[in-house]
Amino acid sequence: MTEMEYFKPERGQRPGANEDPRLDWWRAAKFGMFIHWGVYSIPAGVWKGEHIPGIGEWIMLRAEIPIPEYEKLAPQFNPVKYDAEQIVKLAKQAGQKYIVLTSKHHDGFCMFGSEETDYNIVDATPYGRDILKDLADACAREGIKLGLYYSQTQDWHHPDGFGNTWDFNESEQDFGDYIDNYVKPQVREILTNYGPICLIWFDTPRIIERHQSQELLNLVHSIQPDCLVCGRLGNKLGDYATAQDNAIPPDLQAEIDWETPATINDTWGFKTHDHNWKSTTQLIQNLVDIVSKGGNYLLNIGPDAQGAIPEPSVERLQAMGAWLDVHGESIYGTEPGPIQGEADYRTTQKGDSVYLHVFDWPASGRLVLPELDVKSTTWLDARVDAPLSVNCAGDSTTILGPAAAPNEHVTVIKLT
Repeated sequence: MTEMEYFKPERGQRPGANEDPRLDWWRAAKFGMFIHWGVYSIPAGVWKGEHIPGIGEWIMLRAEIPIPEYEKLAPQFNPVKYDAEQIVKLAKQAGQKYIVLTSKHHDGFCMFGSEETDYNIVDATPYGRDILKDLADACAREGIKLGLYYSQTQDWHHPDGFGNTWDFNESEQDFGDYIDNYVKPQVREILTNYGPICLIWFDTPRIIERHQSQELLNLVHSIQPDCLVCGRLGNKLGDYATAQDNAIPPDLQAEIDWETPATINDTWGFKTHDHNWKSTTQLIQNLVDIVSKGGNYLLNIGPDAQGAIPEPSVERLQAMGAWLDVHGESIYGTEPGPIQGEADYRTTQKGDSVYLHVFDWPASGRLVLPELDVKSTTWLDARVDAPLSVNCAGDSTTILGPAAAPNEHVTVIKLT
């Protein structure tokens, strides 16, 4: 992962927001699970006793680890605690509607059985199983859509991939051959061998040329026409936009379909020393903020070297799911609400219903909104037993509720 300019599609490259029916499921889903996992979970941010700065999956580059040394991680990779069913059920508990797994990250190690290289989970590790196949099967059983991340430009293991300047001479590399004879065959593999793939999440299009991005886009759609391609394919091509990592646009982005990829702590790939976990409240408010501006939230987990999910991630995802069990009506299948740009609350809308999400409940219990034609107000959580009234007068709408916030994370009022 890396930061990238917010993707703005060029005119005529694809239909605008809400015009391409292939995205209908994705627009309704709102919330997905990212999974960053690979052999980098073994060093987990530490190399030769030194804490390496930065995100966990970039350790090979940050420490400039020679390929022969880094390759020694593969024979140690035996994730006996990996349970595809458990991961998919956690996503369902969290209220996430799709999963995106790193099939190949920048370190070049493949988390699927590939005919193009032995440097993969099946052939290079004692585990010897195709974890992607297990995940695809579990997703199919549980009705969760499966997407795949694939690093199309950076590959620090392949002699013609981009980014490894300590083992290779860039002037002698043939990036075009890498795209044509390695990337494309592997993209074909992951789109052919694992059933329906809902989206391909490309990343870091550092040096890829426009015709190469276009050819990859065409390849994906030729194999699975309904498979979406994220905007980090490069050259302003793709089916939807991708914000910077962990970034939420400051205002409504109604003219495009977009998504924020985000971490629960600071890293994507597992790091033993990263305990900077975001609170459940912050994560729920991020979800609401993003959805209120027309986006999707792709929230990451990073399993450890044995395949176990860090417990703080599990706890927070389950808590988010508990909130969504009650308030999901205000998130799934909604559009941005009529009130934008307020600090203390956000709005979403579905049909004649506007959902007011209050982040900072006033001690007075009094909420003053811009003018709305409100016929009735109800707590979205039917368990809340507190008075609630509305008064529409002049150019404002006043809602009066209790002094204390009915929900510890985000309180939702349904306005009809």
